[in-house]
Amino acid sequence: MGLRYIIYRIRHEFEKKIGSLKKRHPEDLAFKHTISLEEWKKNKNNFLLEGKEQLKIPKEQSIVLKNTAERILKGDLLFFNAVWMSLGIDYKWNLNPSNGYAFDLTKHWSEIPDLSEEAGDIKFVWEKSRFSYLLILIRYDYHFDKDLSEFVFSEIESWIDSNPINKGPNWRCSQEISLRILNWCFALYYYQNSKAFTEQRWNKIQKIIYASVHHVYHHIDFSRIAVRNNHAITETLFLTVSNILFPFIPETNKWARDGKNWFEQEIQYQIYDDGTFLQFSMNYHRVVVQLLSLAFSLYNKNNQQFSPHVYDKAYKSLNFLYQCMQDENGYLPNYGSNDGSLFFPVSNSEYRDYRPQLNTLHFILTTQHLFQEASIQSEVAWYGGGENPSSPYERLSKIQGVMCFDSGGYYLCRHRDFFTFIRCGDHKDRPAQADNLHLDIWYKGENILRDSGTYKYNTDSEKLLYFMGSASHNTVMVNNQSQMLKGGRFIWYYWTQKISALWEETDEAFIFKGRIKAFQFLNKKATHQRTMVISKNRTEWLVKDDLTHLKGYEMKQIWHPSSPQIKIQSLGKECLAFTSYNSSYYGSFTEEAGLYFPFYNAIETKITFQAL
Repeated sequence: MGLRYIIYRIRHEFEKKIGSLKKRHPEDLAFKHTISLEEWKKNKNNFLLEGKEQLKIPKEQSIVLKNTAERILKGDLLFFNAVWMSLGIDYKWNLNPSNGYAFDLTKHWSEIPDLSEEAGDIKFVWEKSRFSYLLILIRYDYHFDKDLSEFVFSEIESWIDSNPINKGPNWRCSQEISLRILNWCFALYYYQNSKAFTEQRWNKIQKIIYASVHHVYHHIDFSRIAVRNNHAITETLFLTVSNILFPFIPETNKWARDGKNWFEQEIQYQIYDDGTFLQFSMNYHRVVVQLLSLAFSLYNKNNQQFSPHVYDKAYKSLNFLYQCMQDENGYLPNYGSNDGSLFFPVSNSEYRDYRPQLNTLHFILTTQHLFQEASIQSEVAWYGGGENPSSPYERLSKIQGVMCFDSGGYYLCRHRDFFTFIRCGDHKDRPAQADNLHLDIWYKGENILRDSGTYKYNTDSEKLLYFMGSASHNTVMVNNQSQMLKGGRFIWYYWTQKISALWEETDEAFIFKGRIKAFQFLNKKATHQRTMVISKNRTEWLVKDDLTHLKGYEMKQIWHPSSPQIKIQSLGKECLAFTSYNSSYYGSFTEEAGLYFPFYNAIETKITFQAL
């Protein structure tokens, strides 16, 4: 992780121990520049939305939107875009609904662990406090001519009354704080003329806004050094737009200036030159796409611009995700960490469908829609109509044949109705899963050879090792161990590294050859080479794995088929079954059938698919 990371972590733990974090984030923090609600209305800058009375978005009464909103109004919440849980109207904001554990609201946030066996997964506490569900209610309010302002503001006020500044679990994470206030902004602007938006409520809200931006700014090094992933992009963006959204806070002039500098640095660093993303995760990459859409729209609304490289990286990101996307349903491989995040739900599309989010950013950058369906295009309006930079980019098109994204280490082949995806990458940034040389295969939008997903970040050690490890991927294990050595929580030792990777093409086939350093904790010289031959004339993939400097170790080649039409054979090797856990959505999994072939040193396998 580097010397900078080590020095910071030592400093952070020391500051936590001696109480410096408490002093920097005081519980009695007061905002001394409060303004009246009328002053805010008069002097506010442009946001993505206007007041509901001025909106001209075409109205569409979707039954999906109606059913979802009505469940929320009854006290239910869709956790991680996957599982409904009944919370009740008088929900306690410090409660983990998955196990009933209540966090201590008298403790400073620096004393709250985000990993605790007793408390369970803290993400269950954060989910409602993120307030993404407000955007569903706002859209329901608009399209169905309702007035949910009293319900929305009572939810915000309930949260404020239940979460003292800098105390308890909901002040623990700066990203969650940033998202909460951004989602509140949708409500503040949309309901700006509502009788439920009272002076008393505004007085409470502006004090929490100040404490929130103050918290993020004074703890930004944690996300930029210790974490450095989508958290840092979210938080630096929040600071970047703070002077636009909260001009009544004098400090935002400096905070926004610093924030923009940091945000542009994070985009430059985290999005590689080929458009791939340092977290090696499809869903977290989509998170960045949504953040970029918000950033560009808000800046355009207020006649501001980012540095050119930010737009270039955004366009390249779009291209990578679009090339991986299945046209039939908008799905991408369930590759990398997937915690169910969709920060701004302004579409009725299913969570695994990436089309609305890709289309919105594409429209902002190109002035053209990427997809023609009105339901997909409708998201653009909730980002303010898609005002565009002065130099629009060209419309993207889907590439057939083979593609290389060498910086991120992704190699794609789109041929006839099939899409083949293989990872062979370097790791200069922390890998979350031991999945190098993983192979995904799709047929007409169906994932016929799949990744097992993520499940949870805080579960029992057996499942953590499975979902983060090589066992949950279509790759190889040695000595029943993953290709990297597991450390604590998100930590791996002996990171795998790409030695070489390339596509070759003949009249008969597409041929991939990739070689990595792997299993270095067993032998410093150990390597794994995977050669894959994709037939152009038959629905057939030949996969050969060769491992070096691991003589005498037992090995197994693992597969997770998800279609009865797929057949996997290895000549002379015994095929054994095992229970394959499959987590399509965070927090849940199913038990399915996996298979593996024991071998020593080398194995060649044939995969065939019989279309109905």
